[in-house]
Amino acid sequence: MKGKFITFEGCEGSGKSTQIRLLSERLKREGRDFIVTREPGGSAVAEKIRQIILDPANKEMCDECEALLYAAARMQHLKEIVAPALERGTLVICDRYVHSSLAYQGYARGLGFDYVAGINAPALGEFAPDLTLFLDITPSAAFERKHGADKDDRIEQLGLEFHAKVYEGYALQLKKFGYMRAVECGGTKYETADRIYSILKAEGII
Repeated sequence: MKGKFITFEGCEGSGKSTQIRLLSERLKREGRDFIVTREPGGSAVAEKIRQIILDPANKEMCDECEALLYAAARMQHLKEIVAPALERGTLVICDRYVHSSLAYQGYARGLGFDYVAGINAPALGEFAPDLTLFLDITPSAAFERKHGADKDDRIEQLGLEFHAKVYEGYALQLKKFGYMRAVECGGTKYETADRIYSILKAEGII
């Protein structure tokens, strides 16, 4: 039986890592079969590509190169990690996926949704998520909460104007993709975790 594939999306500092950890702890207590992975990365080759993408020294990287590197890392990750797990019937939880590329490179970088969708066709077709959870918090609020951008992350260093466009890119996708759900992030992290769990239950994922 095919496993389920859920992905977490959000702007920098939205709390994806925290929410994935809280969900994982709950699923472990329930004895669920699942794996947690991330993009870019998740496999040895894809993690090496991640280092190139995020390295602040690579300021000369053009937008198209950046988008293609994300797509290359994603394809390796899908073939090596995600597809085998889904074949085993395992629930796959992924920190970022193709909707990050659409928001960051497609919309905020201005490459266009069509261009990014084209180079990521397998992720939007054969390996489309069963559910994508967008942690809905504005970049300004998220950066305030995390006390500024990470100096070792080239993408975080792009400035608030860029990240505001990323947020707009996600908002457009919420209207376009029926499997995307916005998660309101007000209140405590535990209240957000409860909202996420309720959505997963309602959608028949768990």
